[in-house]
Amino acid sequence: MRFWLVKRWLAAVAILVFALGQAWADAPKVLHAVFVQAETGFDPAQISDLYSRTITPHIFESLYTYDHLARPFKIKPLTAQAMPEVSADFKAWTIKVKPGIYFADDPAFKGQRRELVAADYVYAIKRFYDPANKSPNYSSLEDEGIMGLEEQRQEALKHKKPFNYDAPVEGLRALDRYTIHVKLREGRPRFLYSLAECDLHGAVAREVVQAYGDKIMEHPVGTGPFRLKQWRRSSLIVLERNPSFREMLYDAEPNADDAQGQAWAARFKGRRLPLVDEVHVSIIEESQPRWLSFLNGQLDYVTVPTEFSGVAAPGGKLAPNLARQGIELRRFVNADYTLTYFNMEDPVVGGYAPERVALRRAISLGIDVGREISLIRKGQAIPAQAPLPPNTFGYDPAFKTENGDFDPVRAKALLDMFGFADRNADGWREQPDGSPLVLEMATQSGQLDRQFNELFRKDMQRIGLAVKFLTNQWPEQLKASRAGKLQMWMLSSSASQPDSQQGLERMYGPSAGKANLARFKLDAFDDLYRRILAMPDGPERLALFQQAGKLVVAYAPYKIHVHRILNDLNQPWIIGLRRPIFWQQMWQYIDVDASKRPGSR
Repeated sequence: MRFWLVKRWLAAVAILVFALGQAWADAPKVLHAVFVQAETGFDPAQISDLYSRTITPHIFESLYTYDHLARPFKIKPLTAQAMPEVSADFKAWTIKVKPGIYFADDPAFKGQRRELVAADYVYAIKRFYDPANKSPNYSSLEDEGIMGLEEQRQEALKHKKPFNYDAPVEGLRALDRYTIHVKLREGRPRFLYSLAECDLHGAVAREVVQAYGDKIMEHPVGTGPFRLKQWRRSSLIVLERNPSFREMLYDAEPNADDAQGQAWAARFKGRRLPLVDEVHVSIIEESQPRWLSFLNGQLDYVTVPTEFSGVAAPGGKLAPNLARQGIELRRFVNADYTLTYFNMEDPVVGGYAPERVALRRAISLGIDVGREISLIRKGQAIPAQAPLPPNTFGYDPAFKTENGDFDPVRAKALLDMFGFADRNADGWREQPDGSPLVLEMATQSGQLDRQFNELFRKDMQRIGLAVKFLTNQWPEQLKASRAGKLQMWMLSSSASQPDSQQGLERMYGPSAGKANLARFKLDAFDDLYRRILAMPDGPERLALFQQAGKLVVAYAPYKIHVHRILNDLNQPWIIGLRRPIFWQQMWQYIDVDASKRPGSR
């Protein structure tokens, strides 16, 4: 009798083990990621922040994309059938869309499968020109000069009527169901870069926008590998595998000397994308809990917070205790720059009068970037000389300007020369007319922000300038910044294209209030910028970048601080993770070995 009971018990255990094994095998693969700041929304026409623009390329698809492993970069078709047909003068571009690609299922389609067609890209681009969307990236597209769209925009503005999406436009047409034709006012040799921006220039279905109206930021619907499953603002974003996503197989062309890339390409070749079922993105603004979450295995990868870089990567090498756990390190100079901008329309720091230029230049000279790098960034940055990101055409590591100088003696001399003196002997300088002079710096409430604030306060105290800090959440500061309500704000700019032209757009007059948060307007700079847009790559174009950089330093609408060195870590159960350089589409290429994740068995 006992033997029979033991046999039944063993059989039950075997069934339980099998069931658990099936459950583990069937459990979704989840990638756990993190943002250090909150997102704003997911409508490509209305976003500009890095965090929202990291979500959208996983939902929407542009016509072209970048090879995930090729370095420095290689652009290839995504929803396009082939590379574009381009006229010799780079003014006419013809692209054919692949048939048989479908949008993710959504109630807006009323139960019907919705195929991607050429008109969806035409509509998506027109949305940037619609004044109702107040697109912060409208000026970037207008720089490309698509014929007829600006006139259509001005018609809507002039007569205060809705933008006419159905009016024919000479420069942007769907020739048939799958063919797009773009005609530019001037030749744009790098227009392909815009066509490869999934974060902004993915296809959008008109009926989705009409269905959700002013809630469209909450309802992204694209043709990409993921769709939005859950969103708790400023807290959690969950993406899930798009069941309607076509069969797309892993394919990459790493460099011949890229051993890791070659191994990944061989391992994943032919695997269907995406490799994971869900992506959970937590927003953790404070550095310590973010770092602890990674160490505890709750995050699958992380950019090491600067204050922990000496612990994670002393001397630029992975710490032995982390290496023993199988954690991997990738260290590189990011294609970015950090900046403090001055609102050129502000009565205190703005304007082009000699004394206002002198004030901004004095502030710039008084900022101790070297101390910022050593104390706050723990050596994880290099000083910037101009608004030209590393790893892009236009950046020259040998280029030197006054922007890289820290010289409080010269700063005080400039202030003295232009009448910013301490007239009442209270230790703080007044305006040349004797009125109070207080700098107002917008900021956030995080620990790192407080460290930057304290350093800036001390830097300005050294040259006799009083500072007041205005604290708010990052998305709110961004809204106020676009509206021209902030006097000064420190943030960063990351390249999404392999060209420095994007970095200079922050100073381009027609981009004022959009990418150009400083609202800087200078004819000489705008002329250089337009020449840079039209000119083919070469020494002459590189020289124009440096001339533009010198003008920015001379008028000082921005203080460019540093280019950041990033230390990316990933857990041993993560395979295939490599941060993109100029784009943010990557999650579909990452695999999770759940058997190695703690607590998986």
